Amino acid sequence: MDTESTYSGYSHHSGHSKKLHRQGSRDRHKSPRSKDGSRSEKSVTIQTPTAEPLLGNESSQATEPQDDNWGETTTAITGTSERSMSQEDIFKISKDMEDSVGVDCKRYLALTVAAVMGLLVLLTPIAFILLPQILWKSELEPCGTACEGLFISVAFKLLILLIGTWALFFRQPTADLPRVFVCRTLILVLTVLLVCSYWLFYGVRILETKDLNYQGVVQFAVSLVDALLFVHYLAIVMLELRQLQPMFSVKVVRSTDGESRYYSLGHLSIQRAALVVLENYYRDFAVYNPMLLTPSKAHAAKHMAGLKVYSVDGPDDNAAGQPRALIAAAAHHRDSSHNELYYEEADHERRVRKRRARLVVAVEEAFTHIKRLQAEEQQKAPGEVMDSREAAQAIFPSMARVLQKYLRTTRQQHYHTMESILQHLAFCIANNMTPKAFLERYLSPGPTLQYDKDRWFSKHWTLISEEAVTKGLRDGVVFVLKCVDFSLVINVKKVPFIKLSEEFVDPRFHRFVFHLQSETSV
Repeated sequence: MDTESTYSGYSHHSGHSKKLHRQGSRDRHKSPRSKDGSRSEKSVTIQTPTAEPLLGNESSQATEPQDDNWGETTTAITGTSERSMSQEDIFKISKDMEDSVGVDCKRYLALTVAAVMGLLVLLTPIAFILLPQILWKSELEPCGTACEGLFISVAFKLLILLIGTWALFFRQPTADLPRVFVCRTLILVLTVLLVCSYWLFYGVRILETKDLNYQGVVQFAVSLVDALLFVHYLAIVMLELRQLQPMFSVKVVRSTDGESRYYSLGHLSIQRAALVVLENYYRDFAVYNPMLLTPSKAHAAKHMAGLKVYSVDGPDDNAAGQPRALIAAAAHHRDSSHNELYYEEADHERRVRKRRARLVVAVEEAFTHIKRLQAEEQQKAPGEVMDSREAAQAIFPSMARVLQKYLRTTRQQHYHTMESILQHLAFCIANNMTPKAFLERYLSPGPTLQYDKDRWFSKHWTLISEEAVTKGLRDGVVFVLKCVDFSLVINVKKVPFIKLSEEFVDPRFHRFVFHLQSETSV
């Protein structure tokens, strides 16, 4: 599916030719069902409840406005840069803010409705007990000690139910799902039907007849509380316990660089499985770096641009055979280009190792200088002691140039600004961490959670699935999670049924006899 045509709202292009291309691609995919009856893919969105703008395209990430020469001109004062915003960018930001406000309103509305429903359910048994005392108190039969014991039972059961409901249902939402949660909706419908049934029975058999047996009324309220406790137990089984047993193995592949992970999931719907995959993605997958993909594309384009096709029969003859000749020439040229690619990669690895060694030495010398400064600060007055931020600013210029060269060589310079490095260095100094602990963040790319959320987190994901997203997982289901820069392809496989048999081994079979001979050394 064409990313630009289907999700053209993520990027705004100018130019009449690009609009025609996007319009033509949209016409090919806009109908949900073609004339021959084939079903197209269904797409829904998963969005986190925040009001922050989405990620930009790859070019905007690679050209993030920051000082690229902080290694050469590093001082204690950080500079700021300004960027002019076009009208299209302003429209994009305003649209994202409007979408986020709608998500927040929906989230708070659902939370309010759930809170009101829970409060009504918890107050219903108390109302059952208090209404006869208010309406016909003088005519009620005395209950005595039996009712007092039931009062204590109702009070503690309601307290347990309140705590359990708060722990199970009232949680901070982590995402906005495109469809309703079917199991939670069933629990809510069952609770509403149960409370309505009890109110109907209470109104017909107790309020209309003015039942004078107060102990029976209290027993009726206790039975409602018991039924609510069993519904809460059912909710725990359906919402929490049922999905704990691994039933499916999902393979998650990032479409750009092919990085993959495997996860075990239980009985979940497709949208809930997508949410679990995204939660694990930010923790397990290395941060997406589009700059690592540019060298291979540039290398292929350079070799294809260097190929020329000449026609010996004239400029007009055999014009249709030129693409075929170009492909043949490219295949012939590939045999010689792989050597060049091999030496380029070997040279890159050599430069990375060289600059890494320089970086390690520079950081160790800087931390050694910190130890000398700490020894000197202990001899000064308490008012003249240097804090961790000042110490980081004092030693940072000695390692800034080497660190910047290493980040440029490994193509990580757009992830780390001078301010973020200073904060990390001050944190390491304040917690008495070693140089290796400081370098851990830069020597190898970490997961997305390690970096700035505002810059590298994709807040908006699109779930593409041929199946309804409320259906449960099954063997062979494939769905896609697409964001601005890349997509995650998820392939679901069912865990096979394992048949384990037992075979008894007689212990006498494990006995051995050694025959000793006089000429051996045994």
